[in-house]
Order: sequence, then structure tokens, then C-alpha cells
Amino acid sequence: MAADGARTHDLVVYGATGFVGRLLADYLAGSAPDGLRIALAGRSRSRLEEVRAGLPAAARDWALVEADSGDAASLRALAESTRVLATTVGPYARYGLPVVEACARAGTHYADLTGEVLFVRDAIERCDAVARETGARIVHACGYDSIPSDLSTFLLARQAAADGAGGLRDVQLVATARGGFSGGTIDSMRAQMEAVTADPALRRVLGDPFALSPDRPAEPRTRQPRDAGPPARTADGRWTAPFVMASFNTRIVRRSNALQDWAYGRELSYGEVMGAGRGPLGAVTATGITAGLAGAMAAMGFGPTRALLDRVLPAPGTGPGAEAREKGWFRMAVDATTESGRRYRATAAGKGDPGYAATAVMLGEAALALALDGDRLPAAAGSLTPATAMGEVLVERLRAAGHTYEVTER
Repeated sequence: MAADGARTHDLVVYGATGFVGRLLADYLAGSAPDGLRIALAGRSRSRLEEVRAGLPAAARDWALVEADSGDAASLRALAESTRVLATTVGPYARYGLPVVEACARAGTHYADLTGEVLFVRDAIERCDAVARETGARIVHACGYDSIPSDLSTFLLARQAAADGAGGLRDVQLVATARGGFSGGTIDSMRAQMEAVTADPALRRVLGDPFALSPDRPAEPRTRQPRDAGPPARTADGRWTAPFVMASFNTRIVRRSNALQDWAYGRELSYGEVMGAGRGPLGAVTATGITAGLAGAMAAMGFGPTRALLDRVLPAPGTGPGAEAREKGWFRMAVDATTESGRRYRATAAGKGDPGYAATAVMLGEAALALALDGDRLPAAAGSLTPATAMGEVLVERLRAAGHTYEVTER
């Protein structure tokens, strides 16, 4: 483990030449305080120089570091050179484990944007114990997947506890958003489907609602909502459809609960759906979303059709233009009933395309929290979630950055 005095950087953006990496670097250039030692890292120095040249003046003196996920020595040197590493290099199942291992061994705090259950499970098994020994906070899912889900549930449980309302029992998130699919997210889904095709036994892991639990045998027998199902109608008349990231976000939230000794409630039942509107149009939209998602997942799970999809879906490292990113938004309404029967709603919302602009804000503020707020963060190390690693500190940062996080009793 590198001593803090030997570290030449406070924060490194690894994958800075990728589409989201550039967005993250741009956000940090406008939001990081003066004096924070930030570096950009990637495989090509010339491309890093190009990225730095296109950033605001605050980034003019940022260091550049060449590192490759296939070169263990370069990753070790990178991890030992910084206190915090934020990585956008995916699919994480292909490129991420060596990065996590290097950070865990070096005692370097780590944040990523993964939405891959299998990768997070592997990272936990390989790196959790090492990171707890070195004091590294390994924080997965620091973007639209799964910060709004994780922090909303965290805030609901905290408010219910403060009110003496008991633990959370039935919790459902309804997501609405305007934005495009990330090429990186699609590539991550593709990599996960390829892994299942190669090893069908992994399908059982993906189907386990507690796949990321730190103590699977101790999990309660509380029935959990299905990750995907037919269109449905909520009590207030809204039509809903399956939410593409529910199978990941829900497992992050349940891991947060277990890591805190089930502080949210031993009877927690947590699910996520996508809002499709009201009335006949809402019903038609919900049906279309459901059919489209089922068809896409089936096609991605079969080699020949997956190759056809590759021709039409966004490629990794690509994304929408600035105007489209600016017009995007997200809003998540999270309704909860407690053990005493009291009802609460958490709202998480923000401007900007959720998979790009808003995600750059989320990862940026998570990285800054790890770099600057160590004395205010929960006393935790190892393989963590946004809620268990940063909790209220990250909520405060995101509010200050313009995002909404609030809880009201209904």
C-alpha cells in the first residue's frame, strides 16, 4: 500500500479519452476546487493531450498518465500515484477487475459507473477483504445506475427512523426520463449476455435478488418484486413497464441494506419500474416498452441476432451531442410504506441526459467526496455502494450541484 505522502495526485480520471470520460473531466474542470491535484489517464498520451487541450483553462496543468488495463505494472503505478481513481473504462467485466484489484491493494479509493451484476460480484469476491485491510473504499454504481435509487432509499429509511415509523416494507421506484441509451451501457449488457451464453449457470446468479449480498444466507425470506413483468397500473392511475436497469439497481439497494445490518428493514421489498403515462396512451406506451425490452434482451442473448443489433445500436465511446444532452432529464419517485403503515415518497431528479450529462455530475461529485470529505464520510472500507460509502455527504453534494433529493410523508 502506497503512503499518502508518496501520492502525486489527489484524483485521477481513468478512461479520460472516452465519451463519458471526457464529460467527467469537463465537469471536474468546472467544479473541483483550486489546488486539487487532478490527472487524466488512458492508453494514449497523444489522445490525453487532445482531451486536456479541449477542457477549460482550469485543466491546463493537469498531469497525464499512460496506463492500460492489460498492463498490471502500469495499473499498479497508477493506483499508487493517487488517493482516488474514477474510471469510465467498460465493459467492466472485460477491463475492470485489474483496476479494482490495483486500487484495493494500494489503498486507493475507487469509483465506477458499472451496471453489471456479474462484475460487481466478482469484484466483491476478489477485492473486498483486501480493500478492508488497506482502507480503500471501492464504490461501484456511481452514475444514473445506481445513485438515485440508492440514495433515495437511504433517505427514506433515515426519515422513517427519525419519525419512529419503523423499517421500510414495500418500496417501489417509478422512473421517468428523457435521454438516449449509452453505447457503453449497451456494451455492458452485451458482455453480460455473452458471459451467460458461455456459462449458463450464471443465469441463476443474475436471477438472484440478493446476488450482491455480503451475507446471502442471512438475507430474509421477504418476497422481492420481479425485475420484469407485464405492463401494470399503479394506485394513482399511472401505467408502468419494466425498467431496464432494475435488475442491477435493486441489488445495489439490497446490498446497501445488508451492509448496514439491514437498517432499512428486515422486511424490505424493493422494486423498480418505468413510468409510461396515464390513460390509453400510457397503456399503449407501457405495452410497447415491455415488448421492445423483451425483444431486445432475447436478441442480445442469441449470437446471430446480437451481431445484427451491433449494426444499429450506439457503439461504445459514442453519445449524443451537447444540445441533446442538455435537453435530457430524469425523475424518480420512490414510494415507501413502513412497518407501522406510514407512507413516504422520495424524489430524485436532475437536468441533463441521465446516461451522460447527469451521470458526469454524479460520478464527479462522488469522486470529489472521496477526495475531499474523508473525515465526514461513514467509517467504512471494502466493496461498498454509494449510500454506504458516502451517504449524506453525497446527497449534500448533489443537491449543491442542482439535483433534487427530498423526502415527504404522504
